[in-house]
Amino acid sequence: MPPPQQSAAPQPVASGLSKDAPSLAVDQIIQKFAAREAEFKEERDNFTYVQDFVIQTITDSGHVDGEYEMTSDITFTPDGKRYEQITYAPQPTLERIMLSQQDLDDLRNVQPFVLTTAELPKYDVAYVGREKVDEISAYVFDVGPKRLEKNQRYFQGRIWVDDSDMEIVKTYGKAVPDIRKGSNENVFPRFETYRENIEGNYWFPTYTHSEDVLHFRSGDVRIRMTVRYSDYKRFRVSIKLLHTEPVSQPDSAPAAPPQKP
Repeated sequence: MPPPQQSAAPQPVASGLSKDAPSLAVDQIIQKFAAREAEFKEERDNFTYVQDFVIQTITDSGHVDGEYEMTSDITFTPDGKRYEQITYAPQPTLERIMLSQQDLDDLRNVQPFVLTTAELPKYDVAYVGREKVDEISAYVFDVGPKRLEKNQRYFQGRIWVDDSDMEIVKTYGKAVPDIRKGSNENVFPRFETYRENIEGNYWFPTYTHSEDVLHFRSGDVRIRMTVRYSDYKRFRVSIKLLHTEPVSQPDSAPAAPPQKP
């Protein structure tokens, strides 16, 4: 079947969605959470963590007939450069699909979606309402790329922003665009990502899950995908310079107190 229309973002089933107007102007909320997301992105780059990735193909009867599994340590070299060290990767048994470089790039960059101030001009962001994620009161926005640039990957779907911390706590959508060139097809599943509060300051992605059907010209393939991000540990601390007023110095040192006779 043809690729889905890029203007139609995948929608989760809304439960408890309120159309109430926010207490702040929508543009102000967007700018606030984008700035907060920029801080979060910088902060997450200071942490090591473990990433467990599993994707399976599922038969019509519900049985797993193929699997790809990979566990990685996202860590640092001794000189502080970030890298991924694969610690577990058994022989894959996938036959009906294969993973592409775009799939692996989406795993790193789109599924743990971050919408920073720098990325904001690339996206249309529309306020939808308010809804609770577990016990968290959140603003809900639909998000999609303004245009698709060659060799660039984007998120399209829905985000939930904590109305207190002004950070994304949940995303639902997919990576776009699907890629079809001649007989080559590369289509991507819808997924849902949840974040948890780490160190009381930022919301880090901890779980991504997908149950979807990929539509190929050769036939449909049902997949199940799970990504777990765990064991976050701080490697280094961000250094932020604070602007302070200079302390004025007295013209001369105060006179020494008189000595007792």
